[in-house]
Amino acid sequence: MNPLLCLLQPYPFERLRQLFEGVTPNPAYQPISLGIGEPKHATPPFIQQALCDAINRSPSGLSSYPATAGEPALRQAFADWLHKRYGLTVNPFTQTLPVNGSREALFALTQTIVNPGDSAVTGVKPIVVCPNPFYQIYEGAALLAGAEPYYVASDPARNFAPDWDSVPEAVWARTQQLLVCSPGNPTGAVMPLGEWQKLFDLSDRFGFVIASDECYSEIYFRDEPPLGGMEAAAQLGRSDFKNLISLTSLSKRSNVPGLRSGFVAGDAAIISAFLLYRTYHGCAMSPVVQAASIAAWGDEAHVVANRALYRAKFAQVTPLLAEVMHVALPDAGFYLWADVAGDELAFARDLYANYNVTVLPGSFLAREAQGSNPGAGRVRMALVADTSECLEAAHRIRAFVTNRPR
Repeated sequence: MNPLLCLLQPYPFERLRQLFEGVTPNPAYQPISLGIGEPKHATPPFIQQALCDAINRSPSGLSSYPATAGEPALRQAFADWLHKRYGLTVNPFTQTLPVNGSREALFALTQTIVNPGDSAVTGVKPIVVCPNPFYQIYEGAALLAGAEPYYVASDPARNFAPDWDSVPEAVWARTQQLLVCSPGNPTGAVMPLGEWQKLFDLSDRFGFVIASDECYSEIYFRDEPPLGGMEAAAQLGRSDFKNLISLTSLSKRSNVPGLRSGFVAGDAAIISAFLLYRTYHGCAMSPVVQAASIAAWGDEAHVVANRALYRAKFAQVTPLLAEVMHVALPDAGFYLWADVAGDELAFARDLYANYNVTVLPGSFLAREAQGSNPGAGRVRMALVADTSECLEAAHRIRAFVTNRPR
């Protein structure tokens, strides 16, 4: 067996299962889960129809092997969307590539980028820098690539922006990849242009690749849409997107988490290397998924409607909870990152036991680093169900917090 597998920690949902072991939730309440960030809004019918049409056409979309690079029409759809959303002009055939969701792409891209070199002999591993808390694939991808993760805490005093200035120069000198999540999971924080400038300068100086995870980019609560990594690069005159790859997904944007569809875009040299890796890795997108994806990327009306649902939901739920706990409307995403003013493990366990509501302890999404765990004392609430269910959960949480012994 690969010895690096021993470095992987239990996934947050396995840790949650262990936390709830032996706990019988109050049978007076129907279960409500705010624990998993899985979109629950309805999948648009036209996307389903495009999938069915591709299956039923002659010859069927299931009758041939797909190309790893994807159909030209799909890559053109990526380029068209990047132009509509960010005003970017990219070459669809050298600067984009389909992926089977951002999870798979994040892992595979890290294997493509990281070069462990002679670390087995010297004991000095390359570094992958990531925010803390973070999407757990970041850590697993780094470890299995033979790298050492370095965690940069999100700072509540800076709207939960990672404190990049806290990273020692010696760490940047060993860094081969920086993982950025904007909008952030779980914080919802959006990285401004000045922070991008700082990271591009560091990348130019030390030569590392920036991988920008942007899967929450289309769910936002301000008038201005979140700034994308490639958009920031273009505004700063970096039209070649040197050492930058952005990852985008349909899962949250279009409510199709089961479709497993997204794309990467950016530096043509990295895209070329990633295509080579994927050719052997075997991750080609099914032709029928490609057909549905083309339809999804070409339509914005369903995205606007989806965003309106989230905005209305958050506008009702957030004030209810803010009366009894420290929580605020995020910049973007579909999570509330709530301060529970105490032990987040006990909070989650007792809430589940008394009111049958599941939330995810923030410490499960972070690591102890530089003397603290930035997820401690917080819980993540995924407001992915319909508004009535989320409101019911909010009322139960209010009752729990109000009646809980201090």
